[in-house]
Formats: sequence, structure tokens, C-alpha cells
Amino acid sequence: MTRNTRFLISRRPYAVDLASLTGMLDASGAVPVYRGTIDAVWFRRHKGRMVACIGQLWDFQDAQPAHAEEFLARLIDGRSGGRCHGRWDGASYWSADEHRDQRDAHMAILRPMLANQPATPAGYGGWWSF
Repeated sequence: MTRNTRFLISRRPYAVDLASLTGMLDASGAVPVYRGTIDAVWFRRHKGRMVACIGQLWDFQDAQPAHAEEFLARLIDGRSGGRCHGRWDGASYWSADEHRDQRDAHMAILRPMLANQPATPAGYGGWWSF
């Protein structure tokens, strides 16, 4: 991923919480694998409407990164996009089943995010794209 200087919806950008990088290095196999996730928010078009999404970016990497920027720089395969946990379109909220209990926390971020697009929410740095 690379950091963009401005927001362009066509680049499918993500804003990330750099302090949220978590993961573990699994060295039990022949090749060590770092399984990492980082919290992210993004805008997308869904059924013709702009929506705000919250979730995570994830990747399997061959070594543990020193920091979140290194993790993002190595994150090169954007085919699956972000793992969406919640989405707000201005009228209704959708969530992945396992994250229904986080609705209030998601809405505290998604409501102002959609209202102030394309600004990044507090605590998130953006915009990053593949």
C-alpha cells in the first residue's frame, strides 16, 4: 500500500489506526508467517449511495514488521479489500454478525465520518491505497 496525499474514491483508499496493528509470528512451519491486522475505515459506493465502513485490513507476511507503516508497505494484495465489520449509509446500519455488540462504538465513528467526508476520523491516518 502507498500513502496518498489526497482522497480519491477511485483509488479505493483506507484510513488506518496506526496504533492498532496486532499480530503474531508463527514460526512453527518451514517458513515463518506473520499474521497481522490493522483497524481501518473507508468510503465506498453501495447501491448507488456513498457509505462509510469500519473494519480491518489483514495480511500474512514473511516477517514481523517493525511498525504499522512497514506492515502497510508490504501489504500489496488488495483483491479482498478490507474485512468490513460495520457500514453506515446515512439511514441504516449493517454489521457482520460477530460484531453486532459493537454497534454504538461503530456509529460513533461512522456517523460523523459520512457527514464530513472525505475527512478522516480522529485517530485514523489516511489515505492509503493498493
